Amino acid sequence: MFSLTVRRNFMIAHSLPRPAFGPAQGMHGATFVTEVTFRRRTLNEDSIVLDIGEAGTVLDAVLEGLNFKNLDEHPDFAGKLSTTEALAQYVADAVASEIRAGQDGRALAGLDVTLRETPDAWASYSLDFDAR
Repeated sequence: MFSLTVRRNFMIAHSLPRPAFGPAQGMHGATFVTEVTFRRRTLNEDSIVLDIGEAGTVLDAVLEGLNFKNLDEHPDFAGKLSTTEALAQYVADAVASEIRAGQDGRALAGLDVTLRETPDAWASYSLDFDAR
């Protein structure tokens, strides 16, 4: 399996209003380092997984909708908790929706999203595709 990873960061504000989240129940900010890894069983005719510029552009577009936003007011998170795990799934689904429209995107085996809150704490979400 081959892979290509692009990395960006974004900042959000949110609250997690349940006792399980202790002090994070109140409004607070978070900065995430976002890594998206695209997986492919075989390389394309150019011997790459995916154009790295395209991968970065798609990720930038997805994160633009989150960066510097209060997720408590974001329509996509209405009635939902915006935990790191939930954000990783949101980013994965949004990136997959965009990237799968392209020729190389249809050949991907899947992608993985990791959101790092600190060097010592992160969450990930993986999507597996049926490559066409």
